[in-house]
Amino acid sequence: EYFEIIGGKKLAGTIDVLIAFLLAPLLPGIINRVKAVCGGRRGQPLLQCYHDVIKLLKKGAVYSRTTSHVLRAGAVIAPAAMVAALLLLPVPGRRAVMSFTGDVVLWAYLLGVARFFTMAAALDTGSSFEGMGASREAFFSALCEPVLLLVLLLMGMHSSGGPVAALVAVALIIVLLSENSRIPFDDPNTHLELTMIHEVMVLDHGGPDFGFITYAAALKLWMYGMLFSAAAVLPVFRPEGWLPQTGVFLASMVVFAVIVGMVESLMARLRLTRVPQAILAGGALCVLAIAFALR
Repeated sequence: EYFEIIGGKKLAGTIDVLIAFLLAPLLPGIINRVKAVCGGRRGQPLLQCYHDVIKLLKKGAVYSRTTSHVLRAGAVIAPAAMVAALLLLPVPGRRAVMSFTGDVVLWAYLLGVARFFTMAAALDTGSSFEGMGASREAFFSALCEPVLLLVLLLMGMHSSGGPVAALVAVALIIVLLSENSRIPFDDPNTHLELTMIHEVMVLDHGGPDFGFITYAAALKLWMYGMLFSAAAVLPVFRPEGWLPQTGVFLASMVVFAVIVGMVESLMARLRLTRVPQAILAGGALCVLAIAFALR
């Protein structure tokens, strides 16, 4: 293999990271286009997220006098944590840029670091609405993290197809929809402050800060798409060679975005009291998958 000659798996992992940096904002565009087609609308351009990030980076930032350095730090540390987490997560079938024993635990904690500083920035504004969103985010994430760790455990101990892979894939979809603030758990396009979770936490961010947050959200969605590819595609189809693997991976990311768009088109947003039940249902699927794996 060409990459084995000039640097091997580390070089391939570096290229995978560059692909993620380049294509991550495309996923929200695909999701929005699928939702538009299902609704009989033309919808936004596929590259809308790129335009939004570039436009925001060109603007200036305005900060309230009631805020401190915590608000500014949150808009920097959270995206930095996402970039560090991306370096730890490999494309299915390959090695990550940084890999070591227990790296998957650090990956989950980096997502927690990003979430913590986002919530801290929301609380720093002194807004009751943003504090409400931070409270909901903390509660729902506390329910999602055990399910996510169970999914990662199952992916590590069982890599073949069958009922285990199907249960893990469904549980992962539940977690990623909640963690990425997608319908039916949250609505990224809503303007009703009483029903917002993630979006209400970043109401006071603007300019480059909001651009960084938007791009970090796209990277987070890309990483969960990588997990979906590993859970749903790798157990079924494992091509040999860097180019075939990359082609299958990118195709699986498109399928992932289409699935998310279809789910958001066919489902309504859950009542807040129903969200914990849906997340716990993902945990029940993981427990059932463990029973199948240990059978």
